[in-house]
Amino acid sequence: MININSFGVIGGDRRQAALAESIANDGYSVYAWGFDRLPLEETVRQATLEEIAEKCMVIILPLPVTADGSTLNAPYAEEELILDDSFAALMRHREVYGGQIGKLLSTSEYWNIMDVNDYFTREEFTVRNAAATAEGAVEIAMREYDRTICGSRCLVTGFGRIGKALAWALRGLGASVSVSARKPADLAWIEVYGYTPVKSDEICRGENYDIIFNTVPAMVFSESVLSRIHPSTLMIDLASMPGGIDFDAARKRGLRTVHALSLPGKTAPRAAGEIIKNTIYTMMEE
Repeated sequence: MININSFGVIGGDRRQAALAESIANDGYSVYAWGFDRLPLEETVRQATLEEIAEKCMVIILPLPVTADGSTLNAPYAEEELILDDSFAALMRHREVYGGQIGKLLSTSEYWNIMDVNDYFTREEFTVRNAAATAEGAVEIAMREYDRTICGSRCLVTGFGRIGKALAWALRGLGASVSVSARKPADLAWIEVYGYTPVKSDEICRGENYDIIFNTVPAMVFSESVLSRIHPSTLMIDLASMPGGIDFDAARKRGLRTVHALSLPGKTAPRAAGEIIKNTIYTMMEE
């Protein structure tokens, strides 16, 4: 029998594991699948997909739901879950929440007539997630850079949510911060905030940096741009696959690069789980 106070959490990384435990601590019944190799608190019940579909009105899928467009993102599951009509049929008549659901919707026509919601598109989620991503990026820089952030010359490419949060954090640590952007309005805001504005097509022209953080999901650092970067520069790419750095060209030039994907899930999974949980609660209330 379906319990309207029951949540099903299917797949995901440590963010979703923390999410499941947090919801259970709020007093709800939580059933989980896909965490065979990750111990969960006793308040979360490991269950089969059929049990979750039978008992839970609300189903939470991971971020992203799928990377390859055919299998569920479930790195801690012992078995692979194919996203097809059979899986979609199990989720019918349920409230389904997932992150970056575009590829999921193309796996079955059933999704077109179902209540499926993307928490990744919510502004409150992206803002809070950007702050967690920025903190993770600073942690990587502190670990990989052999000097202090204070006094370092940092370039942040892109002035979106992550770029804003990261530039603010770096300046708070005493770094000299430059930020690149394409739009004149963004360049004006960068200047107002006290950073050094850099036009996107003028990156690294006559200016050297100790650390470069890329937030732009496009090929910003092509081979020609990389040729202008000092060999001692640390480059941290925060953009989703395939990233904004030509990693093969960077490797040939001996540049140090880090492709830091899904940072909140790696550096602050509990905080990231809380962000997802609170976003879903708000969506349910609305």
